[in-house]
Amino acid sequence: MELIIKTGGVRLDKALAEESNLSRSVANEQIKAGQVFVNGQAKKAKYVVQTGDRITYQELLVEEVAYVPENIPLEIVYQDQDIAVINKPQGMVVHPSAGHASGTLVNALLYHIKDLSGINGVLRPGIVHRIDKDTSGLLMIAKNDAAHLALAQELKEQKSLRKYIALVHGNLPKDRGIIEAPIGRSEKDRKKQAVTAKGKPAVTRFQVLERFGAYTLVELTLETGRTHQIRVHMAYIGHPVAGDPAYGPKKTLAGKGQFLHAQTLGFTHPRTGEIMTFSAPLPAIFEERLSELKNKR
Repeated sequence: MELIIKTGGVRLDKALAEESNLSRSVANEQIKAGQVFVNGQAKKAKYVVQTGDRITYQELLVEEVAYVPENIPLEIVYQDQDIAVINKPQGMVVHPSAGHASGTLVNALLYHIKDLSGINGVLRPGIVHRIDKDTSGLLMIAKNDAAHLALAQELKEQKSLRKYIALVHGNLPKDRGIIEAPIGRSEKDRKKQAVTAKGKPAVTRFQVLERFGAYTLVELTLETGRTHQIRVHMAYIGHPVAGDPAYGPKKTLAGKGQFLHAQTLGFTHPRTGEIMTFSAPLPAIFEERLSELKNKR
């Protein structure tokens, strides 16, 4: 693979990790093995790249994942010839990957819904957008390519409605607000996202629903859809989502992951033009923790 450095001034290993699909550790391994060339010459990791440098490296081979229909219980909130709306349970991965070859939403979709769009190929049939494994709630599914393109375009234009409910640490000082902070891959931990000047624009609106002293129940509306956006933004303002193992404190509410639920989903039907809005109740464990917090007040 080959790439051209747009902005110089950083180490070769860092530049390669930022501009490719390689982690910094893998980039270093390739550099040490003499598999990375700058303008045709092998360089060390500490080499400072220059604008216009031509970098050649080895692309990582992606492990193929076979998709098998699985008879997994699936809550289909709505379905017609073009679309479906699914209420994904907490703990379910959206699509198979090297670490999750089965038990995913896609495996369940292949069993319960025979027609799915092929825009994303065999890897993510019907998947227009995603939510994290330990986030519960609503997802739109496309059953044909025309529907997929229409729904994806509406998301891109930020016209879809996506509201979440979350329990966050601390007592927010304001009843409502807007978080505008760019999100990109963390330079400290490549597996995480972070607010960074090099990130893509990200906007989250929040409104306080109820206060419990040490915790606050909030409604969050996404204007953009960056990876881990709500989790990163809430941690950024000092109020991480309760139960979040990646961005929150270890001392938190007992549960099965972050207390974050995609409660409301709205979009324009790709065939009829009708504005459709769906809502899903909070998971039982979320309701249990809310009841406990209310009883302690």
